[in-house]
Amino acid sequence: MKLDDLAGRPLTYAEVGATAGDLPAGYHHLRKSSVIGHGRERFEQAATAGMRWGMLRGAGLKVEATSEVAEVGAEVLVHLGPVVAPCRVVYVVAEADRRGVADGTLPGHAESGEELFLVRHDPQTGEVRAEVVAFSRHATWWSRLGSPLTSLIQRLITDRYLGAL
Repeated sequence: MKLDDLAGRPLTYAEVGATAGDLPAGYHHLRKSSVIGHGRERFEQAATAGMRWGMLRGAGLKVEATSEVAEVGAEVLVHLGPVVAPCRVVYVVAEADRRGVADGTLPGHAESGEELFLVRHDPQTGEVRAEVVAFSRHATWWSRLGSPLTSLIQRLITDRYLGAL
C-alpha cells in the first residue's frame, strides 16, 4: 500500500469527529492521559512534536504522511512491523492550551474508528498532559480472530504514545 492509494478512499466509520466529545456506542472506548511536564515551554515543545506525528514516531512506529505537519485531509500510513494502518486526519485542535490531531481509519486498517492525540496545558497549575482518546472496533477477520492480542497491542502502544512526548 502506498500513500497515493489513499486519496479519495472513504473513512470506514460514520461518527467522524466524535473523539472531540461523547464517544459513540458500539465501539471499544479508550481515554488515557499522562503528565509529561510543566510550563508553557514544555507545552510548546510537546505540542510541536505532536503535530509532526511525534506520538506515533516516538512510540517506535514508522510514519509516512502527505504532510510534514498534521493538517485536515492529510493521509498517513502507520507501520507496525508488517502491519500497515492507513488513516486520514479528520480534525486538528489548535487552541492556546490544547493542540492535537485526530486520525480516522481508511479501508485496509485492521480497526475502524478514530484516535485523537492531544497535548494540553493547564495555565493555573502549569501541568502539561499528553492524552489519547479513541473509539474502535475490529474491521478485519484477523483482528477479530486475534482480539485479545490486538487489544493488548493497542494498550501497549497507547502507553508508548503517552511516553513518546
